[in-house]
Amino acid sequence: MQSTRIPATIISGFLGAGKTTLLRSLMEQSSHKKIAIIVNEFGSLGIDGDILKNCGVPGCTEDNIVELANGCICCTVADEFLPTMEALLDRKDPPEHIIIETSGLALPKPLIKAFNWPSIKTRMTVDGVVTLVDSPAVLAGQFADDPDAVAQQRAADQSLDHDNPLHEVFEDQLCSADLVILNKIDLVTSEQAEQLTKDIQKELPKAVKIIQVANGKIDPEIILGINAKAEDDLQSRPSHHDGEGEDHEHDDFTSFVVTIPTADNPETLVQKLIQVANTHDILRIKGYVNIANKPMRLEIHGVGQRFNYHFDRAWRADESRESKLIVIGETGIDQEAIQAALQ
Repeated sequence: MQSTRIPATIISGFLGAGKTTLLRSLMEQSSHKKIAIIVNEFGSLGIDGDILKNCGVPGCTEDNIVELANGCICCTVADEFLPTMEALLDRKDPPEHIIIETSGLALPKPLIKAFNWPSIKTRMTVDGVVTLVDSPAVLAGQFADDPDAVAQQRAADQSLDHDNPLHEVFEDQLCSADLVILNKIDLVTSEQAEQLTKDIQKELPKAVKIIQVANGKIDPEIILGINAKAEDDLQSRPSHHDGEGEDHEHDDFTSFVVTIPTADNPETLVQKLIQVANTHDILRIKGYVNIANKPMRLEIHGVGQRFNYHFDRAWRADESRESKLIVIGETGIDQEAIQAALQ
């Protein structure tokens, strides 16, 4: 039996909160440390893993990044996550720390519970659960169908909006946290940031540090080394799905990949995406696009009607310059209409 367990940090946060950007920042500042990364995405197009593998940071190599793309990690613990962790532990030169970037729709608690599995319990511990919050999205009511109505209801009864699947996932992520990071704080006013902090504190079941950052920039010492041993502290991390067994599914959400034509320029493309996202109430769009007469690939991310993009790298000679976007929305979203609108 190992006398020292390898620490693992779980990075949670809703769709588009900036988890991959945060992870890249951590790796840039921790290149001296042997860190393994597990990336899980909701949807078959592996954007986040590809971003990390091509980021140019010494620690972000093929050998150190494992992608789990067969469903949300909280629902595939036994099939994918546990064998992956066992394989990392059994390496001749095992990592010093493991960082797990969960899907934006993953519930952290089933993942924390998995660390009590006999084959890894004595060899690994959950150092901390870090929940990232998209500050402007939450302030805009991203997790409520009618933000004004919910605000009025919550003034009288704090439990009335729990039937909203978006808010349930968001609350589960907050309730498992050892540290909450309000990201993209540069996109809100100081007054809004103060109000958001107060609102988040009301959601938390215990005293948890809340910090504010922009662009996912944070000192790794704040995130790595919390020493929470979260797997031994499950009772203080309530979930909407406690008592439902391990068969939780994400039936409320769906994702699909859309192949679109080469775009003339990024600005026109983004305007079209904003219009489509607004019309069809899309939660998240991200992917890679070929821009006419440009040698580089355009990486694009959208949350609601907020989009950002940049050219990430040159297209390789051995790859097709296909423009592919992954679209995530609530179940029932009109996939055919969205595909038609993006052609």
